[in-house]
Amino acid sequence: MVTTYIWLALIAALAVYVIVIYNGLVNLKHGIAKAWSNIDVLLVQRHDELPKLVDTCKQHMQFERETLSQVMAARNQADAARQAGDVKGVGEAQAALRGGLGKITATVEAYPELRADQSIRHLLGRITGLENAISDRREFYNETVNANNVRLEEFPDVIVARLFGFKPAALLEFSREEKANVDVGALFQR
Repeated sequence: MVTTYIWLALIAALAVYVIVIYNGLVNLKHGIAKAWSNIDVLLVQRHDELPKLVDTCKQHMQFERETLSQVMAARNQADAARQAGDVKGVGEAQAALRGGLGKITATVEAYPELRADQSIRHLLGRITGLENAISDRREFYNETVNANNVRLEEFPDVIVARLFGFKPAALLEFSREEKANVDVGALFQR
């Protein structure tokens, strides 16, 4: 009889332990979703700001139509990846978008009439602020993903994770071009 109670106590303790691990993994999974939602909000805001910048710049930058078209194409690519939940695609599109925005910024700085335009300066400032916020939130997202992925590989969590079908999440990484040093001189060449 005592042996039965001991076995029941061990089974109950094991069940509680599995529940605690499961709840921790669920918490991490939802943390990743929340971190991605925080990035998504900023991506939507930037998505809404870019057409305003491009339209304003079109009035002044007749000679930079290709750059403006590249920015809009990258914006659409980033939005499609965002809507699909494609973390890798968002990272790749982000690199193209930042490259185009860098060219616009360099052009604005090179031409006094553009630099003096308040609406262009305001929009560039707003987009730069959004880019900085995206970088900050990307760092938090990647930390959350890393904590999740490490936990999914740790023993005994790996057993519970496999039992309940938890999967590792993808880091939000930018392309090699995004990580490379910027050649400012090349931005001014036409």
